[in-house]
Amino acid sequence: MRNIALLAGGNSSEREIALQSAAQVREAFDKERYNVWLIDVHGRSFTYRNEGQEYQMDLNDFSLTVEGEKIEFEYAYIMIHGTPGEDGHIQGYLEMMGVPFSSCDMVSSVITFDKVTTKRAVADTGVGLAKGLLLREEDWIAPDAIVAELGLPLFVKPNASGSSCGVTKVKSAEELPEAIFKAFDESPEVLVEEFIAGREMACGVLVTSEKEYLFPITEVVAKNEFFDYEAKYTAGMSDEITPAEITPEIADKLHEMTLAAYKACRCKGLARVDFIVTPEGEPYMIEINTIPGMSGGSIVPKQIRAAGMTMTEVLTLIIEDELCNQ
Repeated sequence: MRNIALLAGGNSSEREIALQSAAQVREAFDKERYNVWLIDVHGRSFTYRNEGQEYQMDLNDFSLTVEGEKIEFEYAYIMIHGTPGEDGHIQGYLEMMGVPFSSCDMVSSVITFDKVTTKRAVADTGVGLAKGLLLREEDWIAPDAIVAELGLPLFVKPNASGSSCGVTKVKSAEELPEAIFKAFDESPEVLVEEFIAGREMACGVLVTSEKEYLFPITEVVAKNEFFDYEAKYTAGMSDEITPAEITPEIADKLHEMTLAAYKACRCKGLARVDFIVTPEGEPYMIEINTIPGMSGGSIVPKQIRAAGMTMTEVLTLIIEDELCNQ
């Protein structure tokens, strides 16, 4: 049996959600194929816990010694939202160590974690994109000037963050400074974007060496102003309709743009691309999630079930596709 290191946790505001996702993923692995070791990554600590005992990984060779037995890992499944799991840090370390892993490589992760860089990468693919401004901490643009360029309402977002942490929907120029400071608490750069009215759609995708899997699309109907952290992770705060009640033409357009964005950013493995679809049926991409949530209430597991597949089947596809192509 293969030894799999399931890397969980992380250092961001999404840490607890990542641990929940990892617990769900751990149960779904094919236990006849894999020995799965859940490793909590927090700062420079990579910790395995079992029966009240803690064991630290040796990062010199990506191994773990438990009660005198050294475990060497053939593969790492990354289940860390935010840093260091989606921003390329873990990927860079694993690439240096020669350990195959489940997600995008380091370069692709750097691109997709940075919202402005993502938009630049897909700009020539035909994917719809909202207009925006990038602010750095040393920048100062008068709120009235931002509103004159982007209109109202608008969104203020950390340029590098996830789970809608630090995101604010702004309805007046007076609200802008507080929203910008809130976003700077999450990221050294802030993206201010025009508001696109419409329905939010989430599109799961998995590309292997043999097949492209475009899962049934989910419509997200948030009970808050938008699909914020509370709406994402609090039961009853959003309705998620899978498959979405949209025309085949819109579904085809969303799938086409999902694949275009995925390939433009050189993604690998399982991802989710989110869009707003205007009343006229035009999709605008919000972001790419290269390590989408996999907890009990998460969107992608629901899409996988709606496609007639199981999580065990999908996890095995991801792992074996990577290992067979080493």
